[in-house]
Amino acid sequence: MSTIDATSSAHWRWIRVAARAAGAVAGLTAISAGLLMRQAADARRIIPMAEAPPPRGDGVYGAKFGGRPVNLVILGDSSAAGYGVHRPRETPGALFATGVSRRLRRPVRLHRLAVVGSVSAGLPYQVDAACEYEPDLAIILIGGNDVTHFSARDAAVRHLGDAVRRLRAAGCRVVVGTCPDLGAIQPIKPPLRWLARRWSRQLAAAQTIAVVEAGGRTVSLGNLLGPMFEADPVRMYSSDRFHPSAEGYARAVSVMMPTVMAVLGTEDRVAIPVAEDVRALPEAADKAVRSPGTEVAPAGPWARMRRYRWFSARPAAAAPVPSGDSAAGAVGYTPEDHQVG
Repeated sequence: MSTIDATSSAHWRWIRVAARAAGAVAGLTAISAGLLMRQAADARRIIPMAEAPPPRGDGVYGAKFGGRPVNLVILGDSSAAGYGVHRPRETPGALFATGVSRRLRRPVRLHRLAVVGSVSAGLPYQVDAACEYEPDLAIILIGGNDVTHFSARDAAVRHLGDAVRRLRAAGCRVVVGTCPDLGAIQPIKPPLRWLARRWSRQLAAAQTIAVVEAGGRTVSLGNLLGPMFEADPVRMYSSDRFHPSAEGYARAVSVMMPTVMAVLGTEDRVAIPVAEDVRALPEAADKAVRSPGTEVAPAGPWARMRRYRWFSARPAAAAPVPSGDSAAGAVGYTPEDHQVG
């Protein structure tokens, strides 16, 4: 699909969401249905069409450390691809690769396979491509388009679970950032915002169960960045007011990094939990959705929930931020970290 086709399709998403809302609420009046449709049209008008595809950041990070590179694949949708930023180093893949390389003191070879506009049904094709690289670690960000495209939830969750299961069978560790809270997007107004929030949370909980049953770990994103985005939307959003800016992506990566490091078996202080609990998986999934920033991992017949220092004492908006600006601040990126090829 071309960039123009993808962005044009994105502009119709909220019309479909409104149509879904109108059909899903029993006894909805014509006035209410009309309101939802108008809100979707307003959101589509306010959120401008994007101008360019995200930059690629594929290559080796931290080659100066030597040794066999960690093969990292990034799968999912536009949030995984880094839609809305302009430089490769600002994309989530580059941020993860640099962060892992710095903490493990090993090179990391990044392959970004995420596709702008992808729904969960597109994951099988991304996994096919990923397996060719014999990945050590896969990070998946998916779900927003399943909400806006009204994908069947059971099918979307099944595709995600199958993707994790295939990657685990290939010896790859998997971390999934579950569906973000689309109700946090400012151009979307109530009551459409409330419905988008409900559907996002329902999908995120179902994703958590599927991923953990398949042997992966999840990090609930939810409205974790909501307070920061509301306080400084110009800085945290890209120009389309829908996707994060470089600063927004850097913050999202920073909340997932402890789980990424933990799944790699590091003893780095960033991966030391400050709170831990064990619960039945459905209960853990529901609680994680309501407590953004929570990791859920397999623990025999149960699920282990963890929260890390970033979330321990203060809300994300007030949490300490590593020194530096924008994407560089999250991982201490320098151009020397990246070698294309």
